[in-house]
Amino acid sequence: MCDVCFVGFSKSLFIPFSGSLLLESKINPNTAYQKQQDTLIVWSEAENYDLALSFQEKAGCDEIWEKICQVQGKDPSVEVTQDLIESEEEHIEEMPETSPLIDLPTCELNKLEEIADLVTSVLSSPIRREKLALALENEGYIKKLLQLFQVCENLENTEGLHHLYEIIRGILFLNKATLFEVMFSDECIMDVVGCLEYDPSLAQPKRHREFLTKTAKFKEVIPITDSELRQKIHQTYRVQYIQDIILPTPSVFEENFLSTLTSFIFFNKVEIVSMLQEDEKFLSEVFAQLTDEATDDDKRCELVNFFKEFCAFSQTLQPQNRDAFFKTLAKLGILPALEIVMGMDDLQVRSAATDIFSYLVEFSPSMVREFVMQEAQQSDDDILLINVVIEQMICDTDPELGGAVQLMGLLRTLIDPENMLATANKTEKSEFLNFFYNHCMHVLTAPLLANTSEDKCEKDAVVGSTKSNTICPDNYQTAQLLALILELLTFCVEHHTYHIKNYIMNKDLLRRVLVLMNSKHTFLALCALRFMRRIIGLKDEFYNRYITKGNLFEPVINALLDNGTRYNLLNSAVIELFEFIRVEDIKSLIAHIVENFYNALESIEYVQTFKGLKTKYEQEKDRQSQKLNSVPSILRSNRFRRDARALEEDEEMWFNEDEEEEGEAVVPPVEKSKQEDDFPDSYEKFMETKKASAANGANGANSKSVAAQTSPASSNGSSSKSTALSPAVPAPKGSLVGLVDYPDDEDDDEEEETSPRKRPRLGS
Repeated sequence: MCDVCFVGFSKSLFIPFSGSLLLESKINPNTAYQKQQDTLIVWSEAENYDLALSFQEKAGCDEIWEKICQVQGKDPSVEVTQDLIESEEEHIEEMPETSPLIDLPTCELNKLEEIADLVTSVLSSPIRREKLALALENEGYIKKLLQLFQVCENLENTEGLHHLYEIIRGILFLNKATLFEVMFSDECIMDVVGCLEYDPSLAQPKRHREFLTKTAKFKEVIPITDSELRQKIHQTYRVQYIQDIILPTPSVFEENFLSTLTSFIFFNKVEIVSMLQEDEKFLSEVFAQLTDEATDDDKRCELVNFFKEFCAFSQTLQPQNRDAFFKTLAKLGILPALEIVMGMDDLQVRSAATDIFSYLVEFSPSMVREFVMQEAQQSDDDILLINVVIEQMICDTDPELGGAVQLMGLLRTLIDPENMLATANKTEKSEFLNFFYNHCMHVLTAPLLANTSEDKCEKDAVVGSTKSNTICPDNYQTAQLLALILELLTFCVEHHTYHIKNYIMNKDLLRRVLVLMNSKHTFLALCALRFMRRIIGLKDEFYNRYITKGNLFEPVINALLDNGTRYNLLNSAVIELFEFIRVEDIKSLIAHIVENFYNALESIEYVQTFKGLKTKYEQEKDRQSQKLNSVPSILRSNRFRRDARALEEDEEMWFNEDEEEEGEAVVPPVEKSKQEDDFPDSYEKFMETKKASAANGANGANSKSVAAQTSPASSNGSSSKSTALSPAVPAPKGSLVGLVDYPDDEDDDEEEETSPRKRPRLGS
């Protein structure tokens, strides 16, 4: 009936479970028991030890409550058996100055037990805690107790040492900053640590003082001449050690007892940062040694770790002070220094430098952007800070790419237009994006282009097979890296509009990305699909014509057909892509899909998506026929020729439109002098180390079925009238490859009859 049963009038609560005693608690006549929510009884023990009993049923709780009230002589209808002090904390500030303080026993060895009982008994009462704190402060009692500690330790008085542990721990729980100032002074802190070594619950005392004085070493990367600063650093470390290591983790009832201790550490860190920041000579010396080529690796590692901790401490500053702190670091040259250390071979140094860089980006991405744009005027692309960051991301040796994930997040923050400033004189958005796409984008996409290049396309060795099999990177780490790059490019599609559109079309980037639909790593294929889905989601007709003229649905439909009847994430994602096109009624894409791939897709009947696309296509065809019938025959041919010219004029206007249209400056197409395989040497080294695994993965890649058969002349999406983008053919400046030459209707009809691309088939 209940979880708890009451044993006679022995004045104890007995909780049986599998025949064993779990809890026995004496019922004190003066203890206040409370019944809450009909199934809960709570009370506090003498030493601030709170207990609660929970019952499955109300009847069980009522039974025990009646027994408790019977022992205390109370009416069971009450919810509290004793009167509570409800507003002690409210009366603390109103306590008169002449209010009598607690009388402390004389500080002698034979009084230690009495002192310990007094300290632990006041913790449950805010008013008594306040009175005890005042008494301890006024009489200099703490120093006297610490003198007794030395006596007890010399006499090996274990009982006295155990009492002193309870006393010092209780004084810490009084949560008074004035007492902390005394306890954590140079004179007293090591004796306080000594008292806390003698926990009565431990068979042997801990050796905290030995660790603090002998094991823990204070390293000065540059000698600190300010004695006050040195003392503050020592004190903060030791108090942090007391809080984190010596004191037990506070219970839910004690978590507020050490709030002042946390504040004490917090304000110490603020003082340390402020004092170091004001000492420009010290910081200048640190920067000088950090960037000096003669500095040995161990010293440089210590310097970088110092700055990492320095920046971590700065998070305790108020916003205006933190602003001044980072401006001081920028003035002293933190970013050029990071550029040097992030390119070093030492993994620890690079990791610490990355953490420092993350503090700077989080604080002020505009400051970092301004630095790299100024740097571009004086340096080669390969040594630009952002390119160094990208190369570190690409060359991360961690199998899980933990560092690369962190760096990718920082890059996304830097290229996010949402945190870019716009003033009357300049637009940071247009200036930085122009810089990024001209100087950095080729470094970011180098691994993607290298792993999807045409020389990786091979023919299936099976006799009689005509399926093209594109070899994808099967190395897991490479696949993870490409997934990170695709995530960043997808972000660009969503936020950069013109700049990324120009880059995609000039590099034929979507075709290269869709090669990854063949990857054996489903997560990578999904990243490639997500990239295309984001492009289609923009409902931009320039993108749509690029997709249809390049026949870029083919790898997606191949992946769907190869997936077969498996109901998985890839299947759902592809279906969702086509469902979006159907719901949004994107006419150009619907026509392309139905005309080229419907024969391959009509057998998929577990969803109505493809039949819906066919219906939309036929409805639109009927509407067009009705329109044609309503136009006099003498005007029909001229009408279509006029539309083709209008489209050409629209495209020309799009390339010439200014910043007012999209809120971004129009950048020139990516320089053709940069080849697709032109990427940093560091990545070449990175790829060489993976060549063996990539080759093994290539031999094991599964053959993919072809949803739309292409002739050899048009296997890359080319034909006499409809030329898809190819990275080998440079685009004329100011125009898009293959997007201006639209055939008129007569050629369309002819091509529809003759081109083998128009005849979809299931994979063999």
